[in-house]
Amino acid sequence: MAILGLGGAKSTVALDIGSGLLKLVEVDHKKGDPVLSRVAVAPVLADAIVEGEVMDPDIVADAIQGLFRTSGIKQKQVVVAVGGRDVIIKKIQVDRMKESDAYEVVRWEAQQHVPFDIEAVELDFQILDPDGEGLQMDVLLVAAKRDLVEDKLQLLIQAGLEPAIVDVDAFALHNAFELNYPEAMNGVVALLNIGHEVTNVNILLDGVPLLTRDLSVGTRKFREDLQRERGMSADDADHLLQGYELTPDLEPYVKNRGEEMSVGLERAGAFLQTAARDAGPLQRVYCCGGGARIPGLSDVLGERLRLPVEIASPLQRMRVKDHVFDTLNADEMGPLLMLATGLALRRRG
Repeated sequence: MAILGLGGAKSTVALDIGSGLLKLVEVDHKKGDPVLSRVAVAPVLADAIVEGEVMDPDIVADAIQGLFRTSGIKQKQVVVAVGGRDVIIKKIQVDRMKESDAYEVVRWEAQQHVPFDIEAVELDFQILDPDGEGLQMDVLLVAAKRDLVEDKLQLLIQAGLEPAIVDVDAFALHNAFELNYPEAMNGVVALLNIGHEVTNVNILLDGVPLLTRDLSVGTRKFREDLQRERGMSADDADHLLQGYELTPDLEPYVKNRGEEMSVGLERAGAFLQTAARDAGPLQRVYCCGGGARIPGLSDVLGERLRLPVEIASPLQRMRVKDHVFDTLNADEMGPLLMLATGLALRRRG
């Protein structure tokens, strides 16, 4: 869903506007293989962003400006993403034709699959088998409510930035995932992006994202459990959630919320199997986002799902410039940077 080009820029700057944390990433494309050249993060005031919706644009725009100042990044063109319930991703089939002739056909077909007014959405598509010889071709359809895109653009303009590309969360995650985990591009795998308020479920079949779902559970729910049930302060709860051990205070809530996530993932996988005949059962799960490092969560998911569960990081195979993580812990930050890094992998042209 590109709206502008990146011009002659030899690096791409991406901004991931999360409900709890802003993540800024710069990737250098000058010498072929992408190199992570700068990273900066900053917290967002509580409730300034709720479930991906910006409730207070002034506060968020100020936070974005502050993040750019502290990062030292001068480039104003940025790549961002939209996601959530107002974005639809669906694999469809249409009669085989040239891509240049497909837009009107895909737009008409989209009206059968998109539960929004087709006049109020931004629509894009990708032919998955352009060299196929069958009478029909597989098309990955993407539709996002225009208001969602326009609100994101307006926020960037308010922060003094130039929107270069508007991507989709699921595709940006896939970009970083494909680069760092090429072995996961076979079979049916799930990528869970466990954020502050929402967990994004992305299920891939042979490397193609076929299904996305949002679960209304994220790190905020874990923290609220500890505050309500254990009487902890928000800081003490966050300290436990960001720790390295599964403590007795934390264990029951990790099990309960892990069960909730597992059920959501199982339902998504079951739906995919009924909707796509060539989709078998889930084979492996990868977790990223801030919640991926909650002590014991990946173990709980693995036990409940009876599947291998791994914490995913864009630093698994990607080259990183010296000193990028001098003031940040790379192991802790990696899972949080999956979306922003995937956005920054978009290069000019």
